[in-house]
Amino acid sequence: MDSIYGITVVILLMIIILATSIKILREYERGVTFTLGRFTSVKGPGIIILIPFIQTMNRVDLRTLVVDVPTQDVISKDNVSVKVNAVIYFRIVEPSKAIIQVENYLAATSQLAQTTLRSVLGKHELDEMLSERDKLNTDLQEILDIQTDAWGIKVANVEIKHVDIDESMVRAIARQAEAERIRRAKIINALGEQEAAEKLVEAANALSKEPQAMQLRYLNSLQDIASDKTNTIVFPFPTEFSKLLKITDG
Repeated sequence: MDSIYGITVVILLMIIILATSIKILREYERGVTFTLGRFTSVKGPGIIILIPFIQTMNRVDLRTLVVDVPTQDVISKDNVSVKVNAVIYFRIVEPSKAIIQVENYLAATSQLAQTTLRSVLGKHELDEMLSERDKLNTDLQEILDIQTDAWGIKVANVEIKHVDIDESMVRAIARQAEAERIRRAKIINALGEQEAAEKLVEAANALSKEPQAMQLRYLNSLQDIASDKTNTIVFPFPTEFSKLLKITDG
């Protein structure tokens, strides 16, 4: 009876040992193995056999990970307070660094993204945050990619999701935009009047050089006025017209 009990215990121990020593890694997983606490290798995918009590393994997911950056209070370069949040897309390219160089790469990347978001956006004005979001996304991605390279992380993309402004600032921006539209309209009108004045001066100079052209222009204007039969027109008849008529009859 005792022998049967002993055999049963041995079998159970062997099953436990096998269960702890055999690991199965999926296609998108890698295992960072340690032997007596020292880094050995990166294994996977497939079946991995570990030496019980001597070797350990940490699983690393190689798929693209998505991390939401919590809303951050940012003071822009022109001293406007805004609330900004973002999302980061990254993946592990060197599993050994992600395990050895940093305690928790997810938390570390999130914290780094928060400080970088405040730092980068604080160097830009509010107009740039609203109109040049693609450029800011690229700047954030490049900075985070460089800083996380030591952790074996590749930052693929950073997207600023929302830039929230206080209601009072929204009204101020609307007033500023309206003032800008009025200013541009005045400039366009002034340029049009200036161009028209220059053309009138050119026409006056051209007519002054040809007196007969001036008289013909006068007659043309009278013809245009006379086409409206509802009006009675009284106008002086300059003596130059008689000379012009004589020249025409001759």
